[in-house]
Amino acid sequence: MSTAAFDRIAPRYDELWTDSTIGRLQREAVWRRIDTLFPPGAEILDLGCGTGADALHLARSGRRVTAIDSSAEMVRIAQSRGVNALHLPIDSLAQLNATYDGVLSNFGALNCIADLSRLAATLAPLVRPDGRLALCVMGRFCFRETLHYTLRLQPSHAFRRLSGAATSSTFGITVSYPTVRQLTAALHPSFHLLDWCGIGLFVPPSYIYRHSPTTLRRFAALDRAFAHLPLFRALADHRLLVFEKV
Repeated sequence: MSTAAFDRIAPRYDELWTDSTIGRLQREAVWRRIDTLFPPGAEILDLGCGTGADALHLARSGRRVTAIDSSAEMVRIAQSRGVNALHLPIDSLAQLNATYDGVLSNFGALNCIADLSRLAATLAPLVRPDGRLALCVMGRFCFRETLHYTLRLQPSHAFRRLSGAATSSTFGITVSYPTVRQLTAALHPSFHLLDWCGIGLFVPPSYIYRHSPTTLRRFAALDRAFAHLPLFRALADHRLLVFEKV
């Protein structure tokens, strides 16, 4: 996978996503789940760490974090913030010589991986028995995205995820949209699914800018009430899946 586009966007990544109201609200939804999942002192591997926001949050909460990313520029920024970050693509995990209590991959890094079954085989030796995976991936359907583009008479964008893959105009790569069933099957038999919830149900994808911060916070409250429920969770922008090492 070419990383040139990720290197180019790295200096503005936090401005465009991490520090935006939408970015903060969606990330805080993930943090609420992983803060109860990974106890203080746990050794965590962060796959696709970007500029290190999740790794910093976990480290400040007493976890020991090793973070990797395929973008050298993302890694440079993460390292400048004190993150133990390595320039390593996710599909090169076999180069790591360590074991971890848990693994985090947030906001679509795994949507850029072509062979999730191969990833599972590489990941399994790195995770200790009963270790947890928290994998946040873009879903096959997002009702806010579909509504946004349908109202603008752009059906090809409104339903782009349903085919299972689409080309990102921003990054020039193929993005896959695995279903929960497909991801569960890919990680079997080394990992089994414990639970999953939606991230970004009423809080929209980051490119929908028309809402005020106050409105977005109200949407976040609705997400806390509904995004973990069956049917509703399947309509969210992302799905956060929690697996346990068998």
